[in-house]
Amino acid sequence: LEVFGVERARSTVHNWVHKADLQPDDGRSPNHVAVDETVIRLNDEQYWLYAAVDPETNELLHTTLEPTRTKVLAHSFFRELREKHDVDDAVFLVDGAKPLQDACIRHGLRFRYEKHGNRNSVERVFREIKRRTSSFSNCFSNAEADTADDWLRSFAFAWNQLI
Repeated sequence: LEVFGVERARSTVHNWVHKADLQPDDGRSPNHVAVDETVIRLNDEQYWLYAAVDPETNELLHTTLEPTRTKVLAHSFFRELREKHDVDDAVFLVDGAKPLQDACIRHGLRFRYEKHGNRNSVERVFREIKRRTSSFSNCFSNAEADTADDWLRSFAFAWNQLI
């Protein structure tokens, strides 16, 4: 907003983001989906960010922030991703993370272990998210996980608009 000469308090922007409930668009049907999980720090606490990216467009398809890393949470992430997008025929690109591979197997999804190549798209998105969440954590030092999760969904929406 500052770029456009609009002055607003951070609390106003924060409230707007919550009310807008911005989400990446549903209904995508990618051929490949790069999935990964990474640690995000908010204040002194550690959370796990799960993300799915279409490597052809670099669009974020789905994100979720969890307090821990388990097979159950990975399974839930894939269930939510499948509810939002037509990914049943996609090939999932995963690294060595066993919870992600296990979730693919449990959902009957095809996956391929890929450390580089098309998975680099999700790594680029993660680098940007980590850079931004570092700023987020510094700006909102008392942020709750729900606030961070809302922010991440809003970030995904904005990221997809800019690509």
